[in-house]
Amino acid sequence: MLGLVALVLPLGLDTFAVSAALGIAGLPPDRRLRVSAVFTAFEVAMPLAGVIAGVTAGHLLGGVAEDVAIGALAAVGVYMLFETDPDAALLRRSRGAALLGLGLSLSIDELAIGFSLGLLGVPVVAAVALIGVQAFALSQVGLRLGNRVGARFREGAERLAAAALIGLAAVLLLLRLTGGSF
Repeated sequence: MLGLVALVLPLGLDTFAVSAALGIAGLPPDRRLRVSAVFTAFEVAMPLAGVIAGVTAGHLLGGVAEDVAIGALAAVGVYMLFETDPDAALLRRSRGAALLGLGLSLSIDELAIGFSLGLLGVPVVAAVALIGVQAFALSQVGLRLGNRVGARFREGAERLAAAALIGLAAVLLLLRLTGGSF
């Protein structure tokens, strides 16, 4: 269970960071629940799609599936280190198609995490439930605190999430090389 939490927690930091950015950009309080619901829906749906792809790939890849999963985690972490912040105008508009686009862009890393979950054979229902709970809770916290924190804190949270995923990939690689289990 601790391994599952370690896999899901970095995703929560990214959700918090984007939600804080919305709060900083001046998202009106009446749209907070809708934004959290959209983020949660994407963050739950994308890992499920990733799991389906990961399980399928796991059957095709056989013994190297765990290696591919570790590489995917590290790649997501590196991507998160270098991705650019969403445009401030998009954050302020955050309705309709703009909100859906933001939810989709936020959940791309969940697709890769779902892929890794499928390759690693992690309990899917527990993982998706944890992702959903953290997405809703941290988006609400981020939205409410966003106007009180600066962009520097938000960028720090994104970097921390990226570093955590890269670190997790390193731990998984070490366990793989030493014959341990996740």
